[in-house]
Amino acid sequence: KRPDAPAYTIPLMLADQGYEIVGVNPTIAEALGRPVHPTLAALGRRVDVLDVFRRSDAIAELADEILALPAEQRPGTVWLQSGIRHDESAQRLAAAGMDVVQDACLGVLARRHGPR
Repeated sequence: KRPDAPAYTIPLMLADQGYEIVGVNPTIAEALGRPVHPTLAALGRRVDVLDVFRRSDAIAELADEILALPAEQRPGTVWLQSGIRHDESAQRLAAAGMDVVQDACLGVLARRHGPR
């Protein structure tokens, strides 16, 4: 929504580095010139990393949504951006076989390691 918000600038930076970015957001139809899916289920496929830009109090509901997906469609890693953590949900996702990163900026990591 805001071109200066991390939820926009970090995916843009990752796309510029060669990563495929697929948007999931029920409130917008397009981002970075590509269609955005309203839900993870609507995406219909697995992603390597689900980079989450939501408040910590929304993570339990997101974890439920992820765990409701067929196992082959669940993300390999659930990455909760800086300031976002929900330990109970992280434990549930990890117990289901996903890697979970909490309270860390994927953009910082990508800048440190450079383009793909």
